[in-house]
Amino acid sequence: MRFYGFCRTTDDLGDESGSAEAALSRLARWSDEVKAFFRGEPCVHPVLIALRQTVERRRLEAQPFLDLIAANVQDQRVHSYATWEELRAYCMLSAAPVGKVVLRLFGVTDARAQQLSDDVCIGLQLANHAQDVSRDARLGRSYLVQSDIVSGGLEGAVRALVARARSLLASGSELERIIPGALRLQLALYRLGGLAICDAIERAGYRTQVKRPALSKATKMSIFVRAVFATC
Repeated sequence: MRFYGFCRTTDDLGDESGSAEAALSRLARWSDEVKAFFRGEPCVHPVLIALRQTVERRRLEAQPFLDLIAANVQDQRVHSYATWEELRAYCMLSAAPVGKVVLRLFGVTDARAQQLSDDVCIGLQLANHAQDVSRDARLGRSYLVQSDIVSGGLEGAVRALVARARSLLASGSELERIIPGALRLQLALYRLGGLAICDAIERAGYRTQVKRPALSKATKMSIFVRAVFATC
Protein backbone atom coordinates (compact mmCIF):
# COMPACT_ATOMS: atom_id res chain seq x y z
CA MET A 1 0.00 0.00 0.00
CA ARG A 2 2.91 2.34 0.67
CA PHE A 3 4.34 1.64 -2.76
CA TYR A 4 0.90 2.07 -4.32
CA GLY A 5 0.66 5.44 -2.59
CA PHE A 6 3.90 6.47 -4.30
CA CYS A 7 2.67 5.30 -7.72
CA ARG A 8 -0.70 7.01 -7.28
CA THR A 9 0.92 10.27 -6.20
CA THR A 10 3.32 10.22 -9.15
CA ASP A 11 0.55 9.52 -11.67
CA ASP A 12 -1.67 12.23 -10.19
CA LEU A 13 1.12 14.80 -10.47
CA GLY A 14 1.38 13.90 -14.15
CA ASP A 15 -2.31 13.61 -15.02
CA GLU A 16 -4.12 15.96 -12.63
CA SER A 17 -1.98 19.10 -12.63
CA GLY A 18 -4.11 20.92 -15.20
CA SER A 19 -1.39 21.64 -17.76
CA ALA A 20 1.83 20.13 -19.01
CA GLU A 21 3.78 23.07 -17.66
CA ALA A 22 2.37 22.64 -14.16
CA ALA A 23 2.85 18.87 -14.31
CA LEU A 24 6.50 19.19 -15.33
CA SER A 25 7.16 21.65 -12.52
CA ARG A 26 5.53 19.43 -9.90
CA LEU A 27 7.22 16.28 -11.20
CA ALA A 28 10.61 18.03 -11.08
CA ARG A 29 10.06 18.93 -7.43
CA TRP A 30 8.86 15.40 -6.71
CA SER A 31 11.96 13.94 -8.38
CA ASP A 32 14.21 16.14 -6.25
CA GLU A 33 12.37 15.07 -3.09
CA VAL A 34 12.68 11.38 -4.00
CA LYS A 35 16.39 11.68 -4.77
CA ALA A 36 16.95 13.40 -1.42
CA PHE A 37 14.87 10.72 0.29
CA PHE A 38 17.08 7.94 -1.12
CA ARG A 39 20.18 9.84 -0.04
CA GLY A 40 18.85 9.50 3.50
CA GLU A 41 17.89 13.14 3.94
CA PRO A 42 14.86 14.07 6.10
CA CYS A 43 11.57 14.25 4.19
CA VAL A 44 8.21 15.86 4.88
CA HIS A 45 5.93 14.33 2.25
CA PRO A 46 3.64 11.77 3.95
CA VAL A 47 4.08 9.22 1.14
CA LEU A 48 7.86 9.28 1.57
CA ILE A 49 7.61 9.22 5.36
CA ALA A 50 5.45 6.09 5.06
CA LEU A 51 7.88 4.53 2.58
CA ARG A 52 10.98 4.98 4.72
CA GLN A 53 10.56 1.81 6.76
CA THR A 54 9.74 -0.29 3.69
CA VAL A 55 12.68 1.04 1.68
CA GLU A 56 15.11 0.35 4.50
CA ARG A 57 13.72 -3.07 5.41
CA ARG A 58 13.56 -4.33 1.80
CA ARG A 59 16.67 -2.45 0.65
CA LEU A 60 14.82 -0.88 -2.27
CA GLU A 61 16.85 1.05 -4.81
CA ALA A 62 16.00 4.51 -6.10
CA GLN A 63 16.01 3.80 -9.83
CA PRO A 64 12.56 2.16 -10.23
CA PHE A 65 10.98 5.08 -8.36
CA LEU A 66 12.81 7.64 -10.50
CA ASP A 67 11.89 5.72 -13.66
CA LEU A 68 8.19 6.01 -12.79
CA ILE A 69 8.60 9.76 -12.42
CA ALA A 70 10.50 9.90 -15.72
CA ALA A 71 7.63 8.09 -17.46
CA ASN A 72 5.20 10.75 -16.29
CA VAL A 73 7.58 13.47 -17.47
CA GLN A 74 7.69 11.74 -20.85
CA ASP A 75 3.89 11.72 -21.00
CA GLN A 76 3.96 15.52 -20.89
CA ARG A 77 6.46 15.78 -23.74
CA VAL A 78 5.81 12.79 -26.01
CA HIS A 79 2.30 12.17 -27.31
CA SER A 80 2.89 9.33 -29.79
CA TYR A 81 5.43 6.65 -30.63
CA ALA A 82 6.74 6.01 -34.13
CA THR A 83 8.06 2.48 -33.57
CA TRP A 84 7.58 -0.50 -31.28
CA GLU A 85 11.10 0.02 -29.93
CA GLU A 86 10.19 3.54 -28.82
CA LEU A 87 6.99 2.38 -27.13
CA ARG A 88 8.77 -0.51 -25.41
CA ALA A 89 11.41 1.89 -24.05
CA TYR A 90 8.59 4.00 -22.58
CA CYS A 91 7.00 0.90 -21.02
CA MET A 92 10.34 0.02 -19.42
CA LEU A 93 9.96 3.30 -17.52
CA SER A 94 6.23 3.26 -16.87
CA ALA A 95 5.40 -0.43 -16.25
CA ALA A 96 8.49 -2.57 -15.64
CA PRO A 97 9.60 -0.67 -12.49
CA VAL A 98 6.39 -1.70 -10.72
CA GLY A 99 7.24 -5.36 -11.14
CA LYS A 100 10.84 -4.79 -10.05
CA VAL A 101 9.72 -3.24 -6.76
CA VAL A 102 7.01 -5.83 -6.11
CA LEU A 103 9.47 -8.69 -6.60
CA ARG A 104 11.89 -7.04 -4.20
CA LEU A 105 9.12 -6.62 -1.62
CA PHE A 106 8.72 -10.41 -1.69
CA GLY A 107 12.46 -11.04 -1.55
CA VAL A 108 12.81 -12.12 -5.20
CA THR A 109 16.10 -11.03 -6.78
CA ASP A 110 16.53 -13.74 -9.44
CA ALA A 111 17.49 -12.25 -12.82
CA ARG A 112 15.17 -14.56 -14.77
CA ALA A 113 12.22 -13.62 -12.58
CA GLN A 114 12.94 -9.94 -13.18
CA GLN A 115 13.05 -10.47 -16.95
CA LEU A 116 9.75 -12.34 -16.90
CA SER A 117 8.25 -9.65 -14.67
CA ASP A 118 9.23 -6.99 -17.21
CA ASP A 119 7.37 -8.96 -19.89
CA VAL A 120 4.22 -9.33 -17.80
CA CYS A 121 4.15 -5.69 -16.70
CA ILE A 122 4.67 -4.43 -20.25
CA GLY A 123 2.13 -6.90 -21.64
CA LEU A 124 -0.49 -5.75 -19.15
CA GLN A 125 0.21 -2.13 -19.98
CA LEU A 126 -0.09 -2.82 -23.72
CA ALA A 127 -3.46 -4.49 -23.14
CA ASN A 128 -4.60 -1.39 -21.25
CA HIS A 129 -3.28 0.91 -23.97
CA ALA A 130 -5.16 -1.10 -26.61
CA GLN A 131 -8.30 -0.90 -24.45
CA ASP A 132 -7.98 2.84 -23.79
CA VAL A 133 -7.49 4.23 -27.31
CA SER A 134 -10.56 6.48 -27.10
CA ARG A 135 -9.72 7.64 -23.57
CA ASP A 136 -6.10 8.44 -24.47
CA ALA A 137 -7.23 10.34 -27.55
CA ARG A 138 -9.24 12.69 -25.33
CA LEU A 139 -6.00 13.41 -23.44
CA GLY A 140 -4.17 14.14 -26.69
CA ARG A 141 -2.10 10.95 -26.48
CA SER A 142 -1.73 7.77 -28.52
CA TYR A 143 0.11 4.63 -27.47
CA LEU A 144 -0.56 2.88 -30.75
CA VAL A 145 2.60 2.40 -32.79
CA GLN A 146 2.45 4.96 -35.59
CA SER A 147 4.14 2.65 -38.12
CA ASP A 148 1.39 0.08 -37.40
CA ILE A 149 -1.26 2.73 -38.09
CA VAL A 150 0.39 3.54 -41.44
CA SER A 151 0.47 -0.12 -42.47
CA GLY A 152 -2.85 -1.32 -41.04
CA GLY A 153 -4.98 1.62 -39.94
CA LEU A 154 -6.22 2.14 -36.39
CA GLU A 155 -7.76 -1.30 -36.08
CA GLY A 156 -4.61 -2.92 -37.44
CA ALA A 157 -2.51 -1.01 -34.91
CA VAL A 158 -4.76 -2.13 -32.06
CA ARG A 159 -4.54 -5.72 -33.33
CA ALA A 160 -0.73 -5.50 -33.37
CA LEU A 161 -0.67 -4.11 -29.82
CA VAL A 162 -2.92 -6.93 -28.61
CA ALA A 163 -0.68 -9.53 -30.27
CA ARG A 164 2.36 -8.10 -28.49
CA ALA A 165 0.44 -8.03 -25.21
CA ARG A 166 -0.56 -11.70 -25.52
CA SER A 167 3.01 -12.75 -26.29
CA LEU A 168 4.46 -10.87 -23.32
CA LEU A 169 1.75 -11.95 -20.88
CA ALA A 170 2.56 -15.56 -21.70
CA SER A 171 5.76 -15.11 -19.67
CA GLY A 172 3.55 -15.00 -16.59
CA SER A 173 3.07 -18.77 -16.60
CA GLU A 174 6.78 -19.35 -16.06
CA LEU A 175 7.06 -16.50 -13.58
CA GLU A 176 4.25 -17.90 -11.44
CA ARG A 177 6.16 -21.18 -11.08
CA ILE A 178 9.29 -19.59 -9.63
CA ILE A 179 7.99 -16.92 -7.25
CA PRO A 180 6.71 -17.27 -3.66
CA GLY A 181 3.21 -18.60 -3.15
CA ALA A 182 2.08 -15.39 -1.49
CA LEU A 183 2.56 -13.54 -4.78
CA ARG A 184 1.55 -16.30 -7.19
CA LEU A 185 -2.22 -15.75 -7.10
CA GLN A 186 -1.88 -12.00 -7.64
CA LEU A 187 0.35 -12.49 -10.66
CA ALA A 188 -2.04 -15.06 -12.12
CA LEU A 189 -4.85 -12.53 -11.75
CA TYR A 190 -2.78 -9.93 -13.63
CA ARG A 191 -1.94 -12.37 -16.44
CA LEU A 192 -5.46 -13.72 -16.86
CA GLY A 193 -6.98 -10.26 -16.51
CA GLY A 194 -4.71 -8.90 -19.23
CA LEU A 195 -5.57 -11.79 -21.53
CA ALA A 196 -9.28 -11.25 -20.84
CA ILE A 197 -8.90 -7.61 -21.89
CA CYS A 198 -7.25 -8.80 -25.09
CA ASP A 199 -10.16 -11.17 -25.70
CA ALA A 200 -12.69 -8.37 -25.17
CA ILE A 201 -10.83 -6.13 -27.62
CA GLU A 202 -10.79 -8.93 -30.20
CA ARG A 203 -14.54 -9.50 -29.78
CA ALA A 204 -15.06 -5.76 -30.36
CA GLY A 205 -13.27 -6.04 -33.70
CA TYR A 206 -10.28 -4.02 -32.41
CA ARG A 207 -12.38 -0.83 -32.77
CA THR A 208 -11.43 0.62 -29.41
CA GLN A 209 -11.20 4.09 -30.90
CA VAL A 210 -15.02 3.93 -31.01
CA LYS A 211 -15.86 2.21 -27.71
CA ARG A 212 -13.80 1.07 -24.76
CA PRO A 213 -14.48 -2.63 -24.03
CA ALA A 214 -14.86 -3.61 -20.37
CA LEU A 215 -14.94 -6.87 -18.45
CA SER A 216 -18.24 -8.03 -16.98
CA LYS A 217 -18.64 -9.12 -13.35
CA ALA A 218 -19.08 -12.70 -14.56
CA THR A 219 -15.80 -12.53 -16.47
CA LYS A 220 -13.99 -11.10 -13.46
CA MET A 221 -15.33 -13.90 -11.26
CA SER A 222 -14.26 -16.46 -13.85
CA ILE A 223 -10.74 -14.95 -13.88
CA PHE A 224 -10.52 -15.26 -10.10
CA VAL A 225 -11.63 -18.90 -10.11
CA ARG A 226 -9.19 -19.79 -12.91
CA ALA A 227 -6.36 -17.99 -11.10
CA VAL A 228 -7.05 -19.94 -7.91
CA PHE A 229 -6.98 -23.27 -9.74
CA ALA A 230 -3.89 -22.26 -11.73
CA THR A 231 -1.93 -21.55 -8.54
CA CYS A 232 -3.10 -24.42 -6.33
